[in-house]
Amino acid sequence: MDNRYHTIKTSLLAACQQYVDQRIANAQQAIESASDAATDDTKSSAGDKFETTREMMQQEIDRHQQLLLDAQRMEQVLATLDIQPQAGPAKLGSLIETSRGTFFLAISAGRLEVDGSTYMVVSTASPIGQRLAGLEAGSRFTFNNMEYVIKQVA
Repeated sequence: MDNRYHTIKTSLLAACQQYVDQRIANAQQAIESASDAATDDTKSSAGDKFETTREMMQQEIDRHQQLLLDAQRMEQVLATLDIQPQAGPAKLGSLIETSRGTFFLAISAGRLEVDGSTYMVVSTASPIGQRLAGLEAGSRFTFNNMEYVIKQVA
């Protein structure tokens, strides 16, 4: 495997980490804002309105705490990701060049641009990630009524 794949994967890993860091920061900020709003409302409300508002704020906090947990799980996946170029079947950490774009099996980050090229960053739990995992160069598969041919796994 040539060194260029390692460079691409290193850049993709850094972009994924930045994506996760932003998600964590956004979730923490939203939790803090919702907590502050609930505290402020406690000081100025009375009766049923207070209970309804407090419940809505708690739901908002819970939702953002779940997003934070999801982002932290992504961060754990990235911390253990092996990005050494390897031949053989696609697995977590693989860069997969297909007839319809290049995929990086890591986390569900979607489309990321790195060094002027666009990559689809998908988890092995996603529908397309499940299809890609275990396939080798030369393999074909159909996803969403489109045929994909795997050109390279690195």
